[in-house]
Amino acid sequence: MALRAKKEANFSEWYSEIIQKAELADHSSVSGCLVYRPYSYSIWERIVAELDKRLKKIGIENAYFPLLIPKKLLEKEKAHVKGFDPEVAWVTEAGHHKLEEPLAIRPTSETIMYESYAKWIRSWRDLPLRINQWNNVIRWEFKHPTPFFRSREFLWNEGHTAFATEKESVAEKNQILGIYKEITEDFMALPGTIVKKTESEKFPGAMATFTIEHMLPDFCSLQGPDFHLDGQNFAKAFDIQFVDEKGKKNFAWQNTWGFSTREIGALIAIHGDDFGLVLPPNIAPIQIVIIPIYDTQSKKKVLTAANELARKLEKDFRIYLDDREKYTPGWKFNEWEIKGVPLRIEIGPRDIAAKQITIVRRDNQKKSALKKVAVNDMAKLLAEIQVNLLKKARAFVKEHFKPAKTYSELRNLVKSNFVKANWCGLESCETKVKTDIGAKIYILPDEKAHGKCIVCGKPAKHVVYLAKSY
Repeated sequence: MALRAKKEANFSEWYSEIIQKAELADHSSVSGCLVYRPYSYSIWERIVAELDKRLKKIGIENAYFPLLIPKKLLEKEKAHVKGFDPEVAWVTEAGHHKLEEPLAIRPTSETIMYESYAKWIRSWRDLPLRINQWNNVIRWEFKHPTPFFRSREFLWNEGHTAFATEKESVAEKNQILGIYKEITEDFMALPGTIVKKTESEKFPGAMATFTIEHMLPDFCSLQGPDFHLDGQNFAKAFDIQFVDEKGKKNFAWQNTWGFSTREIGALIAIHGDDFGLVLPPNIAPIQIVIIPIYDTQSKKKVLTAANELARKLEKDFRIYLDDREKYTPGWKFNEWEIKGVPLRIEIGPRDIAAKQITIVRRDNQKKSALKKVAVNDMAKLLAEIQVNLLKKARAFVKEHFKPAKTYSELRNLVKSNFVKANWCGLESCETKVKTDIGAKIYILPDEKAHGKCIVCGKPAKHVVYLAKSY
């Protein structure tokens, strides 16, 4: 079961191997469509539970809208259709009959949802309307799928909100991105940089797009959760109008935002090592695995002690007692190491005799003996692992986040770093960076530019970071 590929030597091969051997996913007979195996889906369920709880706390309600979208609705928002048209999969027949109108398989839900919003929103009293849905989407346009990072079908939440004023709409950005950052950092130990997308990279139909970008070990930037300020573009396309308190008709101000299973890919890539997956305790489906070690004579005594320990800890932690008899302890050690369980407890006749247990941390492979098993001790160890993983990930980003003042420096640094520089804002310079060195530009919205554009030498308008991307 041991991994053959090394993370630093061949990241792509290592990533593919870890997904298979940690039993996270499998390929299906439909190109680009992934099978989420129970272990990865349980990670997703924990993300859903934590995120859903926080969204409901701020007044977001869940709903569900159809998977199939009539072509006429997609065509109502021209900028949206232009952006998504190459990615749309169509249903044109049902049984042996051609449909009168083609139906798009949901690439995203704006168009099907806003038909309803136009009926529901009539007065200022109907606002704000803040709806989220958990669903799957299909996007067909790419040649080389990568599990979790880039697949034709993926799972996500998509929030769609409408407000009476632009001020309310803009205020939601920090609220939603703050929740997303809490999930990515506090639960998944994934550091991320909030950036503003350039005009050419923003969501089709939006006024502005903000994302949490993750910096991966192969020096690519991965787009994480995102937030789109849609302004009144969709409201005008779908006639979402309301009468304000003064009796005047206005178009609603809207936002869209999402958090997808792509984060599982970031989790694997950033924390995994040459021995397998490494899961932060806050998101791990199993926090502690207990492995009894015995021979024929000690079997009963060891299993009794292991069961007592499991019962003691199961109220406070997600525990798995691996008492399967068909596998050796060594096999179990290797399996749970590959699956990244944060803490492994070994208990055998020697441990019982010494009135102790043996603990192995997954984050640093350190083994230690613990004389007295207390819930507080376990909680402290898990908290240390959580903090250590985030600290380690942040240190990697800091080490490889380099400034560049010249185009030549940028070309060299971007091969094995994330590069900070100045940009004039011109699309021609952005295009040159994409085509010439294969990197994208990400605007750092909270930093003011001083100096000249790294590409053309004109006065800079933005401080950006540049990196290759998936």
